[in-house]
Amino acid sequence: MSLLAINNLSLDIGQTSILHDVSLSISKGKIFGLAGQSGAGKSMTALSIMGLLPEAAQVRGTITLYGNDLLSRTERQMCAVRGRHVGMVFQEPMSALNPLHTIGAQVAETVRVHERVSRAEAYARAANMLDRVGLPPVRIPMDRFPHELSGGQRQRVVIAMAMVLSPKLIIADEPTTALDVMAQAQILDLLRRLVDEDGVSLMLITHDLAVMAKMADNLAIMRRGKIIECGPTPALLRDLSHEYSKTLLKSTAFRPLRAPHDIEKDKPILEARHIVCRYEKSGFRAVDDVSLIIKKGENVGLVGESGCGKSTLLRALLALCAPQEGEVLLRGDAFKPGANAKSKAQRKDIQMVFQDPYGSFNPRHKVSRLVAEPFHLEEKKRTDAEYRAAVVEMLQRVGLSAVDADKYPHQFSGGQRQRIAIARALITRPSLVALDEAVSALDVTARARILALLADLSDDLGVSFLFVSHDLGVVRAICDRVLVMRGGKIVEDGPVEEVFAQPRHPYTKALIAATPDLETALAARESRSA
Repeated sequence: MSLLAINNLSLDIGQTSILHDVSLSISKGKIFGLAGQSGAGKSMTALSIMGLLPEAAQVRGTITLYGNDLLSRTERQMCAVRGRHVGMVFQEPMSALNPLHTIGAQVAETVRVHERVSRAEAYARAANMLDRVGLPPVRIPMDRFPHELSGGQRQRVVIAMAMVLSPKLIIADEPTTALDVMAQAQILDLLRRLVDEDGVSLMLITHDLAVMAKMADNLAIMRRGKIIECGPTPALLRDLSHEYSKTLLKSTAFRPLRAPHDIEKDKPILEARHIVCRYEKSGFRAVDDVSLIIKKGENVGLVGESGCGKSTLLRALLALCAPQEGEVLLRGDAFKPGANAKSKAQRKDIQMVFQDPYGSFNPRHKVSRLVAEPFHLEEKKRTDAEYRAAVVEMLQRVGLSAVDADKYPHQFSGGQRQRIAIARALITRPSLVALDEAVSALDVTARARILALLADLSDDLGVSFLFVSHDLGVVRAICDRVLVMRGGKIVEDGPVEEVFAQPRHPYTKALIAATPDLETALAARESRSA
């Protein structure tokens, strides 16, 4: 008998149908993968299992755990199931953790809610679990707060909370999406080890088929609330039958075709000379003597794990903070923080696309106003008709329509909002656009479309891009040259294909090895089973 069985699960919220006759089963000690693009119904399936649906939800079908129907249980009864029998690892650990409580208190709370034990015993069990997930209290004290940990460490705390009562099923919903490749590899290895050591079953939800190829024993692919394919992972990925599944597979390894383009070698757009950014109190150098050049027509990738100094360096390059040493030059002129006429003209020439487009938009403003915001950097004022025409033209360039100008940000998908952010960055026709993890939150199909769009825009408009990313696959797909950063220093710099084919620095080799690769993962699994 399966540990968890879902039969003909359908879900409506109000008048909207979300899930349609979903059926799947998860065996004891196995990893079951649920894949699909954003909006496919993956997370709603997980929330149905956990009994965390909104009040307006109408559910039909059955969900059984150990043969017991979960849908017929009351909220009080489900509170006894959550944590004790089914644990949940959410996508964003900072949202899942209470910022006012220490990590030790939060793991211990899970024990005390379900069992009548003393505070000392609960903390002892919390310490043991934190040690198992790679956060030994001797190194990471339990009195630390979530904001004092890195993203990967916070995700380990969430896993400890989910595992501390030894449930038989763990649901991990996009547990590594926001993590760099090194932290992602560590979290995936940790989940695999817990499955092997404790005999837990794991339901892994992700849009990344390369991760599924490495982790999942069985895989189901969802589209529009339905499971369209399901089976053993290696066999399924080698012989996909549905066109949507094939598109998802192609998107995982997507690389846009770029037309041959010239890179002007004489006059760089942006140049950084011996940049040093340090914390005044501790003297710690977040950026340590970094020099770089970005030429006209060149796309450059800046990669490295969390905490390596990428974001601090980016702020210095964009003149959002002044480095303690060194200088930044934009088209040969000093580029410093300021609000004079010269700095406004410079800022018109260098723009930014943020990781979270929704967070960078004012939700009360329509798209027409949001995209037109950078026009305040221009000396010559335009008429309302000219503003409108420029906005509509740029929206159409990024694959949207004129009618979208009169909508609000919440009326768009994540990929569409990122297109709006790109339109806003390009509206002043800058020479350089910096993109900070601009596709890390998107599913593989949306990411492929955005990368194809950026490749086309780079060729058509002659704009250079600086991609700051932890995703080496993105950098390899779109960049001409890559800079590898570690400990505040650039440890490797070279043409993309050269660096990926023959990395010189040990850290670069480790980054490439940690990046999920679908073909490599499938070949490894097939060789083990042979």
